[in-house]
Amino acid sequence: MRSPKLAALELRRFGRGKLPRAALVALLVLPLLYGALYLWSFWDPYGRLDRIPVALVNDDKGASADGKRITAGDDITEGLRDSKTFEWHEVSAEEARAGVEDGTYYLSLTMPAGFSERIASSSGDDPETGALQVRTNDANNYVVGQISRTVFSEVRTAASTKTSRSFLDRIFISFSDIHGATVKAANGADRLEGGTKKAEKGSKDLADGLKDAKDGSGRLSKGLTQLTTGAGDLEDGSRQVAEGTQRLADKVNGIAEKAGPFLKDNEQTIGDTAQLVADSAKAVRHNLDTLVKTAPAAAKGAHAAADTLDEVYRARCESAVLPDPACTDLKKARQAAQDVARIADDVNALIADQHGTLKKLDDNLATLQKQSQALADRAPRLSEDLDDAVSKVNKLNEGAGKVAAGAKTLHSGLGTAGTGAADLDTGVGRLKTGAEDLSGGMYKLVDGSGKLSDGLHDGAQQIPDYGKQDRDRRTEVMADPVQLVSRDLHKAPNYGTGFAPYFIPLSLWVGAMVAYMLIAPMNRRALAAGASSWRIALAGWLPVVAIGVLQTAALMAVLHWAIGLEMARAAGTVGFLFLVSACFAAIVQWLNARFGAAGRILVLALLMLQLTSAGGTYPVQTSPGFFNAIHPFLPMSYIVEALRRLITGGGTGPVWQACAVLAVFTAGALALTALSARRRQVWTFDRLHPELSL
Repeated sequence: MRSPKLAALELRRFGRGKLPRAALVALLVLPLLYGALYLWSFWDPYGRLDRIPVALVNDDKGASADGKRITAGDDITEGLRDSKTFEWHEVSAEEARAGVEDGTYYLSLTMPAGFSERIASSSGDDPETGALQVRTNDANNYVVGQISRTVFSEVRTAASTKTSRSFLDRIFISFSDIHGATVKAANGADRLEGGTKKAEKGSKDLADGLKDAKDGSGRLSKGLTQLTTGAGDLEDGSRQVAEGTQRLADKVNGIAEKAGPFLKDNEQTIGDTAQLVADSAKAVRHNLDTLVKTAPAAAKGAHAAADTLDEVYRARCESAVLPDPACTDLKKARQAAQDVARIADDVNALIADQHGTLKKLDDNLATLQKQSQALADRAPRLSEDLDDAVSKVNKLNEGAGKVAAGAKTLHSGLGTAGTGAADLDTGVGRLKTGAEDLSGGMYKLVDGSGKLSDGLHDGAQQIPDYGKQDRDRRTEVMADPVQLVSRDLHKAPNYGTGFAPYFIPLSLWVGAMVAYMLIAPMNRRALAAGASSWRIALAGWLPVVAIGVLQTAALMAVLHWAIGLEMARAAGTVGFLFLVSACFAAIVQWLNARFGAAGRILVLALLMLQLTSAGGTYPVQTSPGFFNAIHPFLPMSYIVEALRRLITGGGTGPVWQACAVLAVFTAGALALTALSARRRQVWTFDRLHPELSL
């Protein structure tokens, strides 16, 4: 009997009763339950993280920086609520601690009280790093802790980037402020340069002016020295006038009684003389501001008065037959008048140099004018007003004394002025030297201010001036200078799709393993009939292959239409899995055929070795060296790699390699099974009495 007929007879055994039929259904459904349930449970755990309860503690008090309020804790809290990464529960620190401990919360995230203050410190003198506090408890779930570290690392990065943007934005604004201030400083330096140039010219003009002032102060000092000498002469002359008027007053008072008749005879002459004196005094008093011009007139008037007295004297005393008894006094008066004329000449010479200090002299002359005018007005009635005239002479004497005192004061003041003029000359000399030094320094300052202006303009050009758009762009780049540009060539849409290449062959191996628990690895009838070993091997292999095909079809149908597994190459995936089922059936058949009951244990052991070395979860390179060593020699290593390319896409090189490996394993396992069949056709004592039976 041929192998396909033997295989068909083996399968028809399951249709002879309810229990065999149920066993066949269980055999077909077992890989489906095994693979589909596993993948379903792992299908998309990251998409359901919002069901994981996590404690969120916001103790942040906020802070202020540069006049702005910072509430980093509130911002992060709001962002986490919107993200729905976990099922956030805002609780107190104590509730979070207790919840993580007793398992109410898988973990907790805390924003401490000084979180915002630490972030704000980045713009101060003592910057500190803000710290988010995460508390996990691996006793609750280890994987959740690993997931949280990834999620919270992203939260930390986002918070750090936002803080860096704020800090860098202030830096770029400061650059703009510095640029603007430097431009202003450069413009100010331009104005300073212009001002220093003007100041340099002014200092040069000042030095030149002070040189002239030095010459003028020298002449002033010399002139005041001469004026002081003249004032001394004026003092002597006025003193002599005062002494003369005093003697005149004494004489007038002495001869008043004797001169009465004479005055009656000479009223007109005396009146004319007094009028002349009054007019002269008036002219001097009213023209003190032009005293230099009027002084000669005063001197002339004094000489006229002296001449008049001289004529009177000659007429009364020298030409008359009988000399006048008052000749002696008239002679003295004539002499005094001549002295006055001479003194007036001296005063004229003195006042020609200085007339600004004669205010007091003007007051005294006013008095003299008033008294002389009064005398002239009263001259026609001198005899009647002799007493009054005597009084006026006395007042004239008093005025002359005041003139003498004023001349003395003038002399003293001019002496002080001379000393001051000398000091002024010395000070102007020092100023002249200082002005020359200032002029030299201003020249250097002009040169330095020019260099300062040029330097500030150059510096302003080198300091960046960022506009808002440019500032935002640079802040964005510097806050996150390195970005991860990720490109997934063949992205698995979810966790389950990524694990499907691992769990699908696992379920098919289990299906083959269970199938050979119900189906004999070698057909007993064929063994008893002495059929060829290859026919016996194929007869035991083909029924399980047929069941494997049905198992694969059922598994992939449920995974695709019920769970949602999407395959880049659906037909290729199913066809490849048929080959996988055939290979697994051959391997499991040989282990059971060769080792009997112990073979079932070896099937489980081989499954464990394949699962741990196939690299289905983590890359095999992360496993210990033993698993790396056996990885290339086990079929599931190639199956997992090929299914990844068939399900998620990519080059088919690993698929063809896996097909070749599976073909070799299948052929080799069938050959070994045939060898075992030949050996089983020979009965031994061990076969009759096996040591272990399962």
